[in-house]
Parts: sequence; structure tokens; C-alpha cells
Amino acid sequence: MADRKEGFMDQAAIILVDPQLGENIGAAARVMGNFGLSDLRLVAPRDGWPNPAADTMSAGAIPEGVVRVTVFDTLEAAIADLDYLLATTARPRGMEKPVFDASEGIAALKREGSKPGVLFGAERFGLPNEAVVLADAILTYPVNPGFASLNLGMAVGVFAHAWAADKGVPEAFSGVDEPAPREDLVGMFEHLEDELERAGYFFPPEKKGVMTQNIRNAFTRGRWTSQEVRTFRGVLKALTLGRGKARIRREP
Repeated sequence: MADRKEGFMDQAAIILVDPQLGENIGAAARVMGNFGLSDLRLVAPRDGWPNPAADTMSAGAIPEGVVRVTVFDTLEAAIADLDYLLATTARPRGMEKPVFDASEGIAALKREGSKPGVLFGAERFGLPNEAVVLADAILTYPVNPGFASLNLGMAVGVFAHAWAADKGVPEAFSGVDEPAPREDLVGMFEHLEDELERAGYFFPPEKKGVMTQNIRNAFTRGRWTSQEVRTFRGVLKALTLGRGKARIRREP
């Protein structure tokens, strides 16, 4: 289940200006919820609000309140409480404004605003210049110039992912366990070498030292965890017992 705790991440408002399809609004809400954004503002949605298609496409993000949706009649009302604003666009607007990629834009949002927001335009035409002029800077993605149009939900998703990625890897995926103590690793080496000795692996005998060094070096590079060491020693034990059973079965 998704993490729905309050304050999961610092917030930035997502403002959809004149959105058309409820499905796209729902897709935007869903990906916002995925990456910890919850403030979705709609400016004059074409098909009104509430919109059942948006609820369905949001996969529960809207009906369950993971994302809070607020509707405004005008853009000015939607951004009235925000103190730093980015406008997303894939084409030059001829305006003297800073232009950021996603990582630069997120840094600016977190540096400049205590309550920032990002504007996204309608599916067919994007943001009008009247909206872009109200923004502090422009946010753009490195899309193919010959095919620059992004679906609205995808455009929000690119930003939402970058916003979350700025927080780093979630704690639940913070990495593997610490490497096993050297004592455990040496014990595994000795166990393996004893079994290899019994199996006649070290031949000719004078090369045993070099062969042992190569084996130990390979295992050491793997930085085995304690659990991995225990598992491998269990494998060795199972193989040893298996050989013993095989010998017993071969006896007349």
C-alpha cells in the first residue's frame, strides 16, 4: 500500500489550467499520489467538477483523499497564495525569464518559495502566454523537438518523479545489510576448503595455496552479508550430506 502519511514530502501545488479530459486529470492525480504530492488545483476544467472519469483514472487518489482537488474559476485565484511559480512549456515564449530543466526547477522551487507551484497547460494548446507571464520561471523537459507534445498526466508525472527523486532513495530501499564480520567470512572459507579437500579438488597439492587465494579473493569481492554466509554454509552442508547418502546407496 502506498505511504499516505501527512508530510510525506514537502509540497508543491500542481495547477492544471483549463484541463479538458477527466481521464487526464485522474492520471495526473494518480502520479502525484505515487510521488507524494497532494495539492492539485484545477482552473476552469472543461467538463466541470466532480468528474467520474477522473475518479476512476486516479486509482483511488481522488476519492480516498490522497490528492486534494480544489477548483478555481481563474488562474489568479488558483495561485493567489503561492510565492514562487514555474510554468511548464516545450516551446520558447520570447519572455525574459529563467529557464530550468527539472532538477534546476525543483532546486529553485525549494530555494525560492515556502509555498511553490507548477503550472501545466491544457492538452491541446498548453499554457497560454497570459499564464506564463505570471510565473517566475519556465520549466521545460529535454523532449524531442520534432515530437514535443506530452500527455498531461505524463507531463505531471515527469515533474512528480523528479520532485521525489530529489529526496533520495526511500528508507525501505536504503540498501543491503552490512557486510559479514571477517570472522564469519573466514569460517565460510575454511568450511568450503575442507569440503574441497575431501572432494580432491586441490590437485596438484603444491598449487593448493594459490587456488585457495583465488577462491578467497573472489568471495571477498562480493562483500557477503551474514545471511549470505549462513545460506552458503547451509548449501555446503547439504551437498556434503548428499554425497554421504550417495556413497551409502552405492554400497552392496
